[in-house]
Amino acid sequence: MKDVRKILLPMPSISNGEAALTRGYNFALRFGAHLAVLHVRPDGRDIAPLAGEGLSGAMVEDLMRTAEHESARHAHDVRALFDKFVAEHPDLVLVSGHDPIPMTGPSVSFKVVRGTEADIIPSQARLSDFTLVPHPDSGEEISSSETLHAVLFDSGRPVVMASRTPPKGLIKRVCIGWNGTAESSAALHGALAWAATAEAVRVLHCDDYQRRGPSAKEVLEYLAIHGIKADAVEFPPVDRDVGKGLLAACKDFDADMLAMGAYSHSRLRQLILGGVTRHVLEHADIAVLMSR
Repeated sequence: MKDVRKILLPMPSISNGEAALTRGYNFALRFGAHLAVLHVRPDGRDIAPLAGEGLSGAMVEDLMRTAEHESARHAHDVRALFDKFVAEHPDLVLVSGHDPIPMTGPSVSFKVVRGTEADIIPSQARLSDFTLVPHPDSGEEISSSETLHAVLFDSGRPVVMASRTPPKGLIKRVCIGWNGTAESSAALHGALAWAATAEAVRVLHCDDYQRRGPSAKEVLEYLAIHGIKADAVEFPPVDRDVGKGLLAACKDFDADMLAMGAYSHSRLRQLILGGVTRHVLEHADIAVLMSR
């Protein structure tokens, strides 16, 4: 995928929102693309069926009011952050309502939709070139992030996890984690947009990570067909941990982005036993592109 025209950025709250907006702005600037910021606002009434037995009607109504108040607060805060960011970046064309999206140059829009993230975001992602998600580092395990996993498993499109802190400049150095699987192939294809204009690209592979499929050498040949020069480096696990070794190799390369397949093993297995995907999600401090 070399031509990026639409980027979806779901923002459930302002947590790590500035970093995600900055990365989204950089992407829109780089590709002359449209950044569609989406806030899914939960409906307080949806809590009623979940309240369970043993609660009085007054208690359920109180829970609904509290949920609606929190929903309104998050929507207000996200919109305020968005407006402030757009005001600071006048080169972004703000598209409102049903106005047509410019065919050239970076543009941005903001939309609020009521419903559940797990339903709405994957649906919107299916008509986006990729989805950028804020780093889900908000006190819970990143590997359980609903937004990130909803896009990974239900959209059929790549997802990019932004870093925790606002990035400085464009992505220039790209690593591709390769293990021969269909998942890593999807990530490789998604990474072409960045690899095609990067100043350096490296394919990272490891015997303990490799599955049945093409070799790293064949990946270099494929990239060369696309006019992309890259090298391949075999990295060792660190403390017998492939994920830790992969991130260490990215750091050695001074990478701005890592592209990799997600959950070659089942998500449940990785949640229980750990795995490369889980380690990268929880410890990466660079942009990470993942595909299923």
